[in-house]
Amino acid sequence: MSEHTDVLGEPWVARELPLAPQRAYGPHPRAVLVRPRTPSSRRAVLYLHGFTDYFFQAHHAQRWMDAGTDFYALDMRLSGRAIGDHPRPGDVRDLHDLDEEIAAALAVIRAEGHERVVLLGHSTGGLIAAHWADRHPGTVDALVLNSPWLELNSGWFTRVVVSPLVRLVARVWPSLPVGRLDPGYGRYLHHTTGGAWEYDLAWKPFAGFPARAGFAASVRRAQAAVGRGLDVQVPVLVCCSDRSGPAVGPSPSDLASADCVLNVAHMIARGPLLGPRVTVVPVPGGVHDLALSAPPARELYESTAIAWVDRHVPLD
Repeated sequence: MSEHTDVLGEPWVARELPLAPQRAYGPHPRAVLVRPRTPSSRRAVLYLHGFTDYFFQAHHAQRWMDAGTDFYALDMRLSGRAIGDHPRPGDVRDLHDLDEEIAAALAVIRAEGHERVVLLGHSTGGLIAAHWADRHPGTVDALVLNSPWLELNSGWFTRVVVSPLVRLVARVWPSLPVGRLDPGYGRYLHHTTGGAWEYDLAWKPFAGFPARAGFAASVRRAQAAVGRGLDVQVPVLVCCSDRSGPAVGPSPSDLASADCVLNVAHMIARGPLLGPRVTVVPVPGGVHDLALSAPPARELYESTAIAWVDRHVPLD
């Protein structure tokens, strides 16, 4: 598996992870693993991004590296660096399909000498990380979940009536678009529209890629399993904002200091259902991706997560 300098520039390098051909993903699906050129620690973080997202938060990775933990990030199939020429970015039919690239990434991390590994998941990546740890005990040493998507941020009618219909549609038309994000949060983040962050809008457009029926049905199955309770045996840290803002038409104030994508009450209520060793920490003033929050909230999130990992995943 060859490496090349990543789009982030030095010291970041990217390694393609070839995946098995599948009809849904074409003959040459791939994921991309990103890391600093020279790993230096026996402990590592593996970052899993959210839906319509990819790894660009180098400032956040640097905090982990400054604290003595190597940072790896996985752009999963049909996301970010791994989209390639596929006509439907984000069209993942089943979250379990992503097991292949997570296993491949962990194999690389272990082969490069890391004895302790923390799985760090944001939003959909948090849901994926929790299920990975539940179904693959012994493969990671702890979970850090940044605003995990543990329940649908919709009213009763959508959650109880529409969701089963989407599952039926997914059996016949898995690529049918069934939803899309409000563009407000993306516009708040991006530097071209007044935000603080620079990233590729081809990989993370303001309104996201369409959420398709197969993906939505798989997410709802995973969320239902969380509602019944998982059995993650490693320590879990769930961090989220301390309040939710409206997911549609949020105000500038909401966008700057609240989660305007998901409902934090779901994370606080469902976090303890992931396993017996869960810590839930609300972050005042945090936005949906806590690593992209204003400096005070971002600093609190990062210092909390790093200190928690130092306690629960020591190198000594």
